[in-house]
Amino acid sequence: MPHDLQMLVWSTALAIVQMLIFLFLAMFQVGVPKLAGNRDDMPELTGFTKRANRGHLNMLENLVLFAIVVIVAHVTGRANATTALGASLFFWARVIYALVYLIGVPWLRTGVWAASFVGILMILGQLL
Repeated sequence: MPHDLQMLVWSTALAIVQMLIFLFLAMFQVGVPKLAGNRDDMPELTGFTKRANRGHLNMLENLVLFAIVVIVAHVTGRANATTALGASLFFWARVIYALVYLIGVPWLRTGVWAASFVGILMILGQLL
């Protein structure tokens, strides 16, 4: 499998891990009955749990953009060393982002997010 597509698969796996971490933390914070219910009267999440949720949602937002550029690069035959590097940058920055967001380091989180976005832009640059 080409490297770009491997990074897309691993990024998807990371999003799944982030979701599971959030669910695990939410189970302890609000309980399984609240999570299994319709969540109309769900108490506000706090701390690690709230950050895990926001980090996961941010990953989903960025994963859509990443997936589009990776797939288009492959469909159009424009995948190359630059797209592979951009894909690696995106993935590894998102791993760091997930950890930094969870522990709550705001400015570092923003810098790491920017690095992951540069990875997307590197791939996009090969398509334009």
